[in-house]
Amino acid sequence: MKELLMMEPVFKEAIWGGSRLKEVYGYDIPSGHTGECWAISAHRSGDCRVSSGTYAGHTLSSLWREHKELFGTVADSCGEFPLLVKIIDARDDLSIQVHPDNAYAAEHENGSLGKMECWYILDCDEDGTIVIGHHAKDKEELRSMIEQGRWTEFIREVPIKKGDFFQINPGCVHAIKGGTLILETQQSSDITYRVYDYDRLSEGRPRQLHVQQSIDVIEAPFVQREDEQPVLVKETDNGKKYHLITCCYYTADKVDMAGEWEEDFGDRFANVSILEGEGTVDGTAVKKGCHFIVPAGYGTVRFQGNLSFITSQAM
Repeated sequence: MKELLMMEPVFKEAIWGGSRLKEVYGYDIPSGHTGECWAISAHRSGDCRVSSGTYAGHTLSSLWREHKELFGTVADSCGEFPLLVKIIDARDDLSIQVHPDNAYAAEHENGSLGKMECWYILDCDEDGTIVIGHHAKDKEELRSMIEQGRWTEFIREVPIKKGDFFQINPGCVHAIKGGTLILETQQSSDITYRVYDYDRLSEGRPRQLHVQQSIDVIEAPFVQREDEQPVLVKETDNGKKYHLITCCYYTADKVDMAGEWEEDFGDRFANVSILEGEGTVDGTAVKKGCHFIVPAGYGTVRFQGNLSFITSQAM
């Protein structure tokens, strides 16, 4: 019988980070400037370990290499573990940034994957906003606005509320604003191009910008995606399941339940992040802030308790 792979998160400090990962989830974070919890990751910059069971102490990357049977058909088609799930605590504004696609990253970033990602807003200020997109009408105006520092004209800000969801494709200008807590599901890549960083200093110096790379990869004009609010796909006496996104790299859903809930993820592994509540998963105690992988071909997973969780699977 296959068993759930419970993950030990890896934490990342950041100039814009805070302490909510400890306050909200009880994590043992390295400092009051902790910006990211890499909750499910096999990336070389943050390789999570299994916390219990048969594979306790093993890194996720080593399981990917040595136990392909845990990951099903996805392991046959991907050279590396394909997804990265993280919680981001933005006490201050993140830089205005953009990610490359696979082709650009492979050519310019030593064969790295590009970065497609999506955000679920876990919490935010009452008047919270995020940056999604820009106002330049074409590449020429884009270059002009960036080189002349016309940031107020360039940046497109939209209001947000808890429970909102956004898909961020490569080439889309974006930034999380201060006071926001999000769950991010993304390709397993750490390539970010900073367009603008508010002239902040880190250790007495401005952080590196990537102006030419950003101009290369930003899509212009920005095309607003259709409404991406969660869609109800299943409802029982015990809860509701919402579909968040299906794209070329991942699919994601959210479940809010009380009592008992069953899921079968089939022949692909699934990442699971507990957002709220506490209970058990096939007898293993879980609570807000727990993250685990359901191996491929596991069969029916039984969730019990009062829980909200997000699941993701690689395509």
